Amino acid sequence: MRKLRIGIVAGEPSGDYLGAGLIDGLRRLVPDIEVTGIGGARMTAAGCRNLYPMEKLSVMGLVEVIRHYRELSGIRNRLTRFFLDDPPDVFIGIDAPDFNLGLECRLRAQGIRTVHYVSPQVWAWREYRLRKIARAVDLMLVLFPFEQDYYRSRGIRVCHVGHPLAARIPMRPCIEAARNRLGLPHAGTLIALLPGSRKLELQRMTPPFLQTAALLHKQYPELRFAASLLDDAAIRQMREIQSTIAQEDLPLALFKGQAHDVLEAADLALLTSGTVTLECLLYKKPMVVAYRLHWLSYPVIRALVKTRFAALPNILAGEELVPEYLQGDCRPERLAEGLKRWLTDAKAVAKLRQRFYAMHSQLLPAEGDTAAMAVLQLLGMTP
Repeated sequence: MRKLRIGIVAGEPSGDYLGAGLIDGLRRLVPDIEVTGIGGARMTAAGCRNLYPMEKLSVMGLVEVIRHYRELSGIRNRLTRFFLDDPPDVFIGIDAPDFNLGLECRLRAQGIRTVHYVSPQVWAWREYRLRKIARAVDLMLVLFPFEQDYYRSRGIRVCHVGHPLAARIPMRPCIEAARNRLGLPHAGTLIALLPGSRKLELQRMTPPFLQTAALLHKQYPELRFAASLLDDAAIRQMREIQSTIAQEDLPLALFKGQAHDVLEAADLALLTSGTVTLECLLYKKPMVVAYRLHWLSYPVIRALVKTRFAALPNILAGEELVPEYLQGDCRPERLAEGLKRWLTDAKAVAKLRQRFYAMHSQLLPAEGDTAAMAVLQLLGMTP
């Protein structure tokens, strides 16, 4: 059998995780594969040859995308030429729909089969993108059960693969084991602070998160805090912000690339809205979710959103399980108020954890490498 050649692009850490798992699954079924594109450290370790740093694509928000448009457009144009000059058997775009769908359209128009892994939230906002998705993809791989019916009813080939994180994260996390791994004391209440992975997110979210922690620490001196950042540069950025707002004495432990350990070790969490809210759900932790966009981006995006909620736990449940504080509401006193509820209401915490256990079960993927098998079936290959 000849070598299977795969083009692939992921735009942020959550996509890097999914991409690495997909590459590993494909390699288990078809050992002789060649993978080229854009990914992070995990995809590189799985054998992806990177053409550009993944961080180049980690841009979010209307104004931010406009600011980086020329660079992003240039990368997409060069990737298009690269894959058309030397076509892979399949191209897989992982999330990053604003970047990947355009690339997939160009490649599919020239006969390259395309897969998009992780549905854009068209069921929540910008439903008009369904027309582009129909042109762009031969197969949509979705993480949530309701998404399969959504796409199938619209005539788009789809496969529900479950969420790999639901299989990776234990149904019953162990706080003590996680604190041992991080070298943290077993005693005391620990709050995870996860302000995001992008540089702009850190700039916007770190100050209110640290100010919230300081407010709580004054009222509850026994509290401790932990944060996980993507890399050394992000850790330096957080320390610099911490020094500028005079919170150096806050009992805050910083870790690099250990968000799952930090979540497992914590009793509750303050999070930036995104995939991390789903990870927090799977670790069964009470949370407060916050987000700020550029002041020009927010009203435009808010006007396009059809769902009532921003956080995935609330979207999946169809109700507000955890508090959300967005834009103007993302203030230290409001965030502290939300966290204090989880600190003081044990019955509410127990009820929330019961819901999270049930939701975790629903998100578990089927046995086997479902996503990898779906890609091979698209190619007419039976492992």
